[in-house]
Amino acid sequence: MQDQEKMQDQVEQAMPPQDGATAEQPAQAQTGAGLEERLAAAEARATEMQDAFLRAKADTENIRRRAQEDVAKAHKFAIEGFAEALVPVKDSLEMALKLDTPSVESLKEGVEMTLKQLSAAFERNRLQEINPVPGEKLDPMKHQAISMVPADQEANTIVTVLQKGYMIADRLLRPALVTVAQ
Repeated sequence: MQDQEKMQDQVEQAMPPQDGATAEQPAQAQTGAGLEERLAAAEARATEMQDAFLRAKADTENIRRRAQEDVAKAHKFAIEGFAEALVPVKDSLEMALKLDTPSVESLKEGVEMTLKQLSAAFERNRLQEINPVPGEKLDPMKHQAISMVPADQEANTIVTVLQKGYMIADRLLRPALVTVAQ
């Protein structure tokens, strides 16, 4: 709309005022015809630009919608790789339970093999164990002190590990529970 108003203003400014002089009328007719052609071309270009704008806007909306769907799918299936790694571990445990008369040795061997599968699954999915050694300095970012006990070692060092901790990549999943020297 504004473009059309600008064009009309330009047309009006370009046309000289009519004094009633007959000698100028043919020149005005030619100028008017040229302005009408320019106006028609400008209107066609404005229509073209509006169409291009609407198409670009629709493309942007489609890209935004697809990106939102991709993010939603990523959240929904983020654990898929880890789940695939754990399925064989579950299968091994189920097979161990199906044995009619398992011996202690065969159960122990099966549990050890299942633990190896589980450790491999953790490693593939960057799930790292936090298992501090006694005497190591307490790191509050990885360890949680449950109690302080008297010990023959430096203060604020780990005496015993009550429960291992775990990290996923560089993020703490669960701190290691430890007792610390006074």
